[in-house]
Amino acid sequence: MSRRSPRLSKRLLLAAGIGLLAARRTLATPYALSGRRVLITGGSRGLGLALAREFTSRGARVVLMARSAPELERAAADLRGRGATVHTVTGDLTVAADIERAVEEVARVYGGLDVLVHNAGLIQVGPLENMTEADFREITEINAFAPLRLTRAALPLLRASRGRVLIVSSIGGKVAVPHLAPYSFSKFAVTGLGQALRAELAREGVGVTTVCPWLMQTGSPRHALVKGQVTKEYTLFATLDNLPLLSLDTTVAARRMVDALVRGDAEAMIGGPALLMRYAQALAPQLTADLLALGNRFLPGPSTGDRAVPGASAETALTRKNPIKRASEAEFNEGGSVASGGEGRS
Repeated sequence: MSRRSPRLSKRLLLAAGIGLLAARRTLATPYALSGRRVLITGGSRGLGLALAREFTSRGARVVLMARSAPELERAAADLRGRGATVHTVTGDLTVAADIERAVEEVARVYGGLDVLVHNAGLIQVGPLENMTEADFREITEINAFAPLRLTRAALPLLRASRGRVLIVSSIGGKVAVPHLAPYSFSKFAVTGLGQALRAELAREGVGVTTVCPWLMQTGSPRHALVKGQVTKEYTLFATLDNLPLLSLDTTVAARRMVDALVRGDAEAMIGGPALLMRYAQALAPQLTADLLALGNRFLPGPSTGDRAVPGASAETALTRKNPIKRASEAEFNEGGSVASGGEGRS
């Protein structure tokens, strides 16, 4: 009996946990999106545009914020062609005045804010040896500090509407991936921010959902900043990002993210590989670390210089001819300027 009791207790606890999770899913009232006012950062292309399509297909009204006015107008035209209500704000999330102006514009146009979507982001690809401290600071400003600042600026509106916040992190915010060190650094930070906001804003009626997607076919690799042996690095990154079965369809990923928000999930892994990596890291951290270290041995080595180039400047015949990549670029407005780089930041 003494040997069986601990095992029995663990099984009972597991069963109780599963039961509570199932009950929460069953009893929780879905957050209806019809008529809701939604602000999406990095909304002019890629995942941001896919999220805007998903929100508006459910009856929401959106404001898209990005840095490029021409890209914003193309995205707005796409959404209006689908019958959506959309407004745009041109601004940079690293500029405090632009953040304040975006919040004021949402309030002016729609009279308030119900959902804030943090999607804008920067991605840097290359060996750690070629990454500088400035790279870590730059990416953390846009991937982590910008969501913090914008949430704080929008909080009075979100409190008034008892609204929701959706933070787009990454599986790189759960498991640090070789050759994406600054990116993982920033995504770990924003994942932690999402958890903190979730705990502290709940008593004010504001829900926070953090989503951690796997690789997605957004067409965004051409906007990544690449260091090291740039041609090899970019070819590998752009190819993995657009492999059938391995990478996610962006429209499906966007739907799952919005579903997580509607359910009120605290956190959601988007894609089977993301879920597997999360559990591998939690259950076998040593093995996961060893496998990642082994994988790093097969990646391109560093270069003698630390200059970063946009992915679009490192295209090869292989990446240009990738049909999934080309289709994604056309579908999600990813053919614009790459001067400033960015994963979803426009």
